[in-house]
Amino acid sequence: MLSVDDYLARVLASVEPLTPVEVPLVAAHGCVLAEDVAAPWPLPSFDNSSMDGYAVRAADVASATESTPVALSVIDDVPAGFGSAEEVRPGTAIRIMTGAPMPAGADAVVPVERTDAGTEIVRIGSAVDVGACIRRAGEDVVAGEIVLRSGTLLESRQMAILAAVGSGHVRVHPQPRVAVISTGSELVEPGTPLTHGLISDSNSYLLVAACREAGADAYRVGPVVDDSAAFLAAIEDQLHRCDLILTSGGVSMGAYDTVKAVLSELGSVDFMKVAMNPGMPQGHGHVGEGRLPIITLPGNPVSSYISFENFVRPVLRRMRGLTELHRPSSRARCAVDLKSPAGKRQFARAVLLPSGEVAPVGTGQGSHMLGGLAVAEALIVIPEDVTAVRTGDEVEVVDLRGR
Repeated sequence: MLSVDDYLARVLASVEPLTPVEVPLVAAHGCVLAEDVAAPWPLPSFDNSSMDGYAVRAADVASATESTPVALSVIDDVPAGFGSAEEVRPGTAIRIMTGAPMPAGADAVVPVERTDAGTEIVRIGSAVDVGACIRRAGEDVVAGEIVLRSGTLLESRQMAILAAVGSGHVRVHPQPRVAVISTGSELVEPGTPLTHGLISDSNSYLLVAACREAGADAYRVGPVVDDSAAFLAAIEDQLHRCDLILTSGGVSMGAYDTVKAVLSELGSVDFMKVAMNPGMPQGHGHVGEGRLPIITLPGNPVSSYISFENFVRPVLRRMRGLTELHRPSSRARCAVDLKSPAGKRQFARAVLLPSGEVAPVGTGQGSHMLGGLAVAEALIVIPEDVTAVRTGDEVEVVDLRGR
């Protein structure tokens, strides 16, 4: 039986970051940058006003007060996106909008709130310092500066800087395409009336959502019955459509465990037991001439989810080009006593209490119990050599709300 860490190392070694591609900026959100991006121009690219107001010479309004305002002639209007051909000379001002280029001769902007908002003559009731309300060219980013490094995850904030420096196309590691296949003759589509012995297919919805939350482009193939030909056909149908096949069910020792039976014959998928609870039966390898990666998960939904968190999520992040593969973890005191099987690493579903403690959820930790999983915020990780946790003991806690 392999340890969790040894099995994870094997799975990670079987995949590489996806080959970078150039995409339009609009399609880059959620991808990982595969190149450094430098600014071809400074930000801002020109001196501009940070306020709606009047561009002036600071010396002209040095004596201005609310009770003794200074009157200046307004010689032009400058909206954002336009410049002024006029020069601010002594005794004059130019009305200016936020973002508009600073006109020649002006060295400050008086906010409109400190004036009477005049259009021909403006009365200014406050002195300003030289440089007031001016955004200087290059004060944010200088030309040639690297604004984002290769390996950066492109979220909303990073998309803004890429657009600002004119990157209409960027080179990224694409989001992995994942085909999710649930197996089992007992599975039916949600919404189908259940007869005795049938269950709704929850695993594929669970895994597709988990893949998407991990940054992949995942889709359901639909439940496949316990039939070797049907399963093999489902696999072959996905070989040229995705970057990873993810299956659930059929990897134990039962007579109808189709996934294990079919993929074992292909000779490139390894099945083994991993010292963890839940989620002991696992499998991974490659299928097809193109050696498409495949990961097989156990069929019980909680086992499937815990296996996903430990093995598939890190794989997806590696394929995306990320180096931080795991969710954040911390230490917290356990609010109750817990037992754990000897020789296995247990992952108990839990909630984080206002006291800072952590406590298990649900009516039990069975691998079929979705009620507790649905409200879980964290996993309590109990090492292989620990069989009992006492109230108040410190435990490792993986935050399921983190990245």
